Amino acid sequence: MTKPHLTPSQVDALIHQARALPRRRLHLNLHAGPDEPCQRLVNAMEPDSYIPPHRHAEQSTNECLLALRGAFALILFDAEGTPRQALRLGGPAADLEVVELAPHVWHTVIALEPGSVLFEAKSGPYRSDRAKVAAPWAPSENHPEAEGYLASLKAWVYERFVKVAPHVSTT
Repeated sequence: MTKPHLTPSQVDALIHQARALPRRRLHLNLHAGPDEPCQRLVNAMEPDSYIPPHRHAEQSTNECLLALRGAFALILFDAEGTPRQALRLGGPAADLEVVELAPHVWHTVIALEPGSVLFEAKSGPYRSDRAKVAAPWAPSENHPEAEGYLASLKAWVYERFVKVAPHVSTT
């Protein structure tokens, strides 16, 4: 018999816990451990959470992303750090419901709505020293410039893709 891996109440609890953390996000592994050939996890994120741009240079397979709740902007960058494309995952105006991201692509994900939850899958095994390559042109997560950089990325997304703007009143 198959056991459920993730119930709605577990997702609610993950969101609640993420909101209380300084990083404003929290992931939950759905796989048994780092040696699993398929790494699966959910990541609850708030709009003020910053995931520094990165790429998965050591992986030979794609990373699959799916918005379970809320909405996200997936931002793709060129090698110099210029944002080139933003795709909305989830929500009523989604560009995509699921995206497969090729290895070696510079990217980041921004939550566009409170309580957003992203499902991720990628090949394993997970090795922390090779999982991500940080973008040399972006501030690290705890750098003093991280908050301003995140704000600039959001502005870039909102300016170019009006449909991913946060809830804006027209009255």
